[in-house]
Amino acid sequence: MNKRENVAANIDRPLVVIYFVLLLMGWANIYSAAFSPEHPNLFDTAKEYGDQSVWILICLVLGAGILMVRGDFIRDMALPAYGVVLLLLMLVPVLGKEVGGNVNWLQLGPIRIQPSEFAKLTTALVLTRYLSGLKSLADVRSRAIATGIILLPVGLILVGKDVGTALTFGAFILVLYREGLSGNILLLAIASAILAVLALIFRDTTFGLPFVDEPVKGQYFLIGLLVTVCALAFLFVQRFILKRYRRRINGLILFTLIGSTVFISGFDYVFQRMPERHQTRISVTLGLLDDPQGLGYNAAQSKTAIGSGGLSGKGYLQGTFTKYKYVPEQSTDFIFCTVGEEWGFLGTSLVVLLFGALIIRCIQVGERQRSRFTRIYAYCVASIFFLHLMINVGMAIGLAPVIGIPLPLFSYGGSSLISFTILLGILVRLDAERLSQLR
Repeated sequence: MNKRENVAANIDRPLVVIYFVLLLMGWANIYSAAFSPEHPNLFDTAKEYGDQSVWILICLVLGAGILMVRGDFIRDMALPAYGVVLLLLMLVPVLGKEVGGNVNWLQLGPIRIQPSEFAKLTTALVLTRYLSGLKSLADVRSRAIATGIILLPVGLILVGKDVGTALTFGAFILVLYREGLSGNILLLAIASAILAVLALIFRDTTFGLPFVDEPVKGQYFLIGLLVTVCALAFLFVQRFILKRYRRRINGLILFTLIGSTVFISGFDYVFQRMPERHQTRISVTLGLLDDPQGLGYNAAQSKTAIGSGGLSGKGYLQGTFTKYKYVPEQSTDFIFCTVGEEWGFLGTSLVVLLFGALIIRCIQVGERQRSRFTRIYAYCVASIFFLHLMINVGMAIGLAPVIGIPLPLFSYGGSSLISFTILLGILVRLDAERLSQLR
C-alpha cells in the first residue's frame, strides 16, 4: 500500500489530538459538575458522567468506522442522510418530547435523540456537495438554492420552537462568504444584528421631536435616522464621488435603506411573537429587564460561579457553586461555569485556546486540499464550532441570551457529542485522501 492509499499514515494528528484532549477535559468537567459521593465511579451510568462514558465509547467506534469509509461514499450519502433528518424533523412536532420548553427530542425505544443536532451535519454535507459543483455564487439562482438548503431544516426546527439551534445555522453564512458571496451581504448581516439590538434597546423608548405632536416610538425613530443618514450619504456621493462610481454606491445606499427598514419592522414583529421566555432572556441579556430569580437566574448564577474562580480557580471538585448545584444545567449548557469556578481564568483561557486551535486547524486542513468538496466541508466544520463556542461562552458570561446551545465535546449529551464527532471524523477521513484527490 503506497502513501496515497494509506489512510492511517495521512490522518491529521494535530486535529485528532485536540479532539481527544477536549473530549477528556469535557468528561472530567461533567464528572465534577454532576459528582455524587454515593456514585463516585466514573463509569456509573446512574449519573451523567457514566452515561457520557457510554457515548464516548460509541463515538470512538463511530470514528473508527468513518475512517474505513471512502470519501465517495460520504458524498453519495449526503442527500439521503439530509432527507432522513428532514423526515425526523417533521416527526418531532407530532411525536417529540418536550425538554426545557422546546419540542425537539424523539424517543426511539430506549434511546432519545435530537434530530436538530444531526441537521447541522447533513446540511453541511449537502451544502458542500452543491457548492463544490458550482463555478461561483455570482448568480441569483445558485444563491437561492444554497439559502434554501440551509433554511429548510431551520424552518422545521423553528416549528419545535428550538430557536437556539436554529440560530447556529447562521454559521453557514461564513461558508458562503468564503465561496464567493458578496462581502456587502456579510456586512448587511452584521449590520442587521446591530440594528436588531438597537431596535430592542429603543423598543419601549419614545422620542419627542420638533414639529411632531406625538412622541415617536423607538423603532420608527431608528428608521427616520436611517433615512436621514442615507439622504446625506446620497448628497455626498452626488457632490464628491466620481461619476462612474455613483450608480454603484447609490444602489448600495438604497439597498441598505430598504433592507434596514424592512428588517427593523420585521424584527419587531417577530420579537412580539416569540415565546415569552425568549423575550425575557433577550431583554435580560441587553440589560432591559432585571430578573435574577426568574429567567435570568441561570446566567446570573453562572457569572457568579465563573467570577468566584478568580485567576487559578478553587481546584478540581472544590467548586462550591458546582458542588451544591447552584447553577442549573451545569453539566450541559452551562458546563463552562464549572471550568471557570474550578480552573479560574487560566483554565477558561486554556479551553478557549484549545477550541481556537481546533477551528484554525480545520481551516488549515481545508486550505491544503485539492478537492473543493473537502475544502468547503472543512469551512463548514470550522464555522459550526466557532458559532457554538461564541454562543455558549457568551451565555455563560452574560453576553448572549440563554438559548440552550451546548459547548461542543464538553457538554453532557449523546446527540451533541455524536454529531460533533461525526463532523470531525468525516473531515479527518476526507483529508486523509488529499494525496489522491484530483479536484
